[in-house]
Amino acid sequence: MKTEELTAKILQDNPNMDNYQLAIAVAKRSDELLNGAPSKLNIDPKSIKAADLALMEIAEGLVTIKGFIDIEE
Repeated sequence: MKTEELTAKILQDNPNMDNYQLAIAVAKRSDELLNGAPSKLNIDPKSIKAADLALMEIAEGLVTIKGFIDIEE
């Protein structure tokens, strides 16, 4: 699946999240992967970019993103 399709799927499944929050979540998970965290997908982390792998894990719901809540006015 293309990056744009993954991004659209994540944002559709998480209406409380915007593009900037998603970018932060992908960056944090990418850092974890680059620092040796195991992939939650059955993919060799050395065969794919860390950011792409992080986006795929988030899209599959394998990584929980904390801190996105509804704020009622």
